[in-house]
Amino acid sequence: MNIDFEKGGGLVPAIIQDADTRQVLMLGYMNQEALDQTLSKGLVTFYSRSRQTLWTKGETSGNYLKLVDVKSDCDNDTLLVRVHPTGPVCHTGSDTCWDERNEGAPLDFLSHLQDFIEKRHEEMPEKSYTTSLFRDGLNRMAQKVGEEALEMVIEATNGSNERLVYEGADMLYHLIVLLTSKGLRIEDLATELRERHDPNWKKH
Repeated sequence: MNIDFEKGGGLVPAIIQDADTRQVLMLGYMNQEALDQTLSKGLVTFYSRSRQTLWTKGETSGNYLKLVDVKSDCDNDTLLVRVHPTGPVCHTGSDTCWDERNEGAPLDFLSHLQDFIEKRHEEMPEKSYTTSLFRDGLNRMAQKVGEEALEMVIEATNGSNERLVYEGADMLYHLIVLLTSKGLRIEDLATELRERHDPNWKKH
């Protein structure tokens, strides 16, 4: 990155965003040294304008910002820093400096869940139910989707809403496992549905 520090008198604003929830957590400032330290140590470091010194977020509170990646904007004078926070970000104890809860939309968890399942597929740890599904093979994974779908239908017609949600979650989990085994993601289904929502969409 070729950051234009001169434009801001040696400093650039750094927007801190949770890499998972995409919630904006805080705004700080970095000079070249703060950026270099952030990249080298993997912990977000700022330049304090009031104290005129570097400071690593969390060095006193323990609430560090673990670096995921850094991007510059189109003018190379603002940074977007994606992180995994280890605790509340604001000194007031709030999740963010705008007193907002750092929670993603519930649907965002499906992508996170698939990331987790893909990691299981790569590592295949022992005593993992997900591992056992991958080892049982494609036919068994597809069968489990069908079984869970049937149980969901039964709950929809003769059960409770609570049990319908429970069985629906089971079906969705097994569907994501099946998609993972085929090299697909839940986002592929979302893309298909979005295309169908277009008034000009025609059935294949």
